[in-house]
Amino acid sequence: MRITEAGSMADNTVAESLLQRLQDGECGGLDSLELASALGVDHQQVVGAVKSLQSLGEIIEAEQRSSKRWELTPEGEEIAREGSHEARVFHSLPKEGMAQSQLMKLPIGKIGFSKAMSNRWIKLDKSADGGPRVFQAVDLVEDAVKEKLLLVLQGKEEGVNDKERSELKKRKLLNEVTIKTYWVTKGSGFSTSIAKQETDLTPEMIASGSWREKTFKAYNFNALGVMPECGHLHPLLKVRTQFRQIFLEMGFTEMPTNNFIESSFWNFDALFQPQQHPARDQHDTFFLQDPAFATEFPMEYLERVKKVHSEGGYGSQGYKYDWSIKEAQKNILRTHTTAVSARMLYKLAQQEEFTPVKYFSIDRVFRNETLDATHLAEFHQIEGVVADYGLTLGNLMGVLKEFFNKLGITKLRFKPAYNPYTEPSMEVFSYHEGLKKWVEVGNSGVFRPEMLLPMGLPEGVSVIAWGLSLERPTMIKYGINNIRELVGHKVNLQMVYDSPICLLDS
Repeated sequence: MRITEAGSMADNTVAESLLQRLQDGECGGLDSLELASALGVDHQQVVGAVKSLQSLGEIIEAEQRSSKRWELTPEGEEIAREGSHEARVFHSLPKEGMAQSQLMKLPIGKIGFSKAMSNRWIKLDKSADGGPRVFQAVDLVEDAVKEKLLLVLQGKEEGVNDKERSELKKRKLLNEVTIKTYWVTKGSGFSTSIAKQETDLTPEMIASGSWREKTFKAYNFNALGVMPECGHLHPLLKVRTQFRQIFLEMGFTEMPTNNFIESSFWNFDALFQPQQHPARDQHDTFFLQDPAFATEFPMEYLERVKKVHSEGGYGSQGYKYDWSIKEAQKNILRTHTTAVSARMLYKLAQQEEFTPVKYFSIDRVFRNETLDATHLAEFHQIEGVVADYGLTLGNLMGVLKEFFNKLGITKLRFKPAYNPYTEPSMEVFSYHEGLKKWVEVGNSGVFRPEMLLPMGLPEGVSVIAWGLSLERPTMIKYGINNIRELVGHKVNLQMVYDSPICLLDS
């Protein structure tokens, strides 16, 4: 409270001094920067007093003006005091010279040596005993850099020409700054006495009738009100909500995805992904230390998975290797939500009578990625799965077209690709109007029989699936170039507050 009162008293003193100088002055006005210098106060304090007087009515008139001037950087101020790097290098050299290696150890050595050599103030003898040696090449030097900086510091900028200013700016010794000041003149209601205006009409004023003698501050009906404190949706949540709504409109059911920890069996083996696959390496996957292994599996299903991997079956020759249950038991942070799809399809296969289903999920997955502007160790995967009799690649392309149409993406292309658990597989590309090129927007395919038949699904059942990330379309929509500005500790919360609710479009 004392600080606030002291600040208010100081502002009143500056305001009173400003009014008195306007009263006594003959030039008709005052410059706020010159007044700050004359009073020995910070310019912002004078600006505060000007705005305070403006709020009282027509006491003063204030016109904002802009001007540019040159200011020394911290390094420029150091040179103005102690001399340029090149001059200090010159003066540091004794008559017998100095070893170049020793000179370079000085704080000013590298820059000063280069500049002094350019000015031909020093010379380098490479044939000297003990290595290259630096000597003075002239008797006296004129430190023009220091002199020019001193002229700027003294307000004599006219003594420095444009070429010299440009050179000093290039050396980061000088900066051009814009100064905003006020030209203050008397208003129509000018007075040297400041009467406090009331801002609130109190019950006591009404009861006593004293309000009739008070001067009230005028209401500013154009002023914006203070935004109420409220929650804000993160851009990822906004885009996630739209994706979820599209799936629900298409008749999909959301899968439970609350198990971030999966066994390698459900994450890899159940998807017919071999145990020697590179994705199972520690460079790609996070393995748990405690608990390191899972113990509960549907054993009949596990045996069928083991057989199709090691011996083949269902028309497949398998991978022909010794399948290890120890490898399948390893617990990991799931690398994709397709592990959830595998669980749901196995559950579907246990029903007495098969019924067609459409599933979707949107949740986090984890991979041991090298962090950069487009990759994090965790991200969101969006997945859609349809299981029914007789589904073909044409059905997959039709569903994808409808799905992306609802996103506002109409120009699609499909490119053959490889996935361990889908055959055929396709990458999905869309034409980006802003970038004027085709960009990948998803991956898709038909789940392999080696994955589906061991689960117990009927032979005529096909499963089509596709997936994409949540972060990429969000970054494109909100113009974010670095994923770490969208997710993680570097997120600017103001971005979350300011980002409007928006719809994805082409």
